[in-house]
Amino acid sequence: MKSFIRLTLLALSITTLLVTLQSITVNATPVATTTSSPAQMLMHSHDGDRPVASEAMAQEPSTPVSTEYVTYATVDDTPITGYLARPEGASDDLPGLIVIHEWWGLNENIEAMTRRLAGEGYVALAVDLYAGESADAPEQALALVDKVVSNPTAALDNLNQAYAYLKAQGIDTMGSIGWCFGGSWSLNTALLLPTELDAAVIYYGGQLVLDPAALATLDMPILGIFGELDDTPPPETVRTFASTLHDLDKDAAIYLYEGADHAFANPSGTRYNRNAATHAWNVTINFLNEALK
Repeated sequence: MKSFIRLTLLALSITTLLVTLQSITVNATPVATTTSSPAQMLMHSHDGDRPVASEAMAQEPSTPVSTEYVTYATVDDTPITGYLARPEGASDDLPGLIVIHEWWGLNENIEAMTRRLAGEGYVALAVDLYAGESADAPEQALALVDKVVSNPTAALDNLNQAYAYLKAQGIDTMGSIGWCFGGSWSLNTALLLPTELDAAVIYYGGQLVLDPAALATLDMPILGIFGELDDTPPPETVRTFASTLHDLDKDAAIYLYEGADHAFANPSGTRYNRNAATHAWNVTINFLNEALK
């Protein structure tokens, strides 16, 4: 399997991709040791950020979709409810997506993104790693992230049951996608299901695994979307992640967007970057279509 990684810069004023760094294959390893906790690093990257309603957040899916709330898991004796979306009148042989929320939780923005993904021809299940809670301020989100980080086994159980739920719906081909906190957990899902999952998309996941031994187990295409101005993860960590995947000959493509910060693809966030987000969305859909259809 051939692997490559593109570190690319997207100018803010144009929509064409400017490749300013060489294409290389990508490898992954756990993130370098830091004195800050994962939650504290996310807190810093969201300094001054708040989820707010916006026009971009209201983007409709490209085709009509049907939605419902479903109980897809039971974790520590607590039923877990997710948001399921699929194209209206869909056939039974569509690919599936495990959709993993940002540190804010399973909110209206994630539901909107799930509908958009479903509109591209997927059965998309937005999971809830916070068991019904969500945040609208960084301090609240920090507390929720800390809960997950302190009990990662529960989160992995949650994601494993999400995979099993979609499989029980007759879905044979499946990928994961997540943003921010969810980007890290999209990678964790791939590591949890290294031969079962068929694709993994990581949007600016701050806790990148860089350990070659762990990344060597991955047997699916990987797409990474990152911002050059982000410090969770910083560009140097993204480059290390990419080069590690390259050395492991993994099928991976990594994009680094100039002028884009953490959470640049979140239309409900104050750091939303329309040009970078639009390009990244198109890259994502093309990647998923190639990997899963």
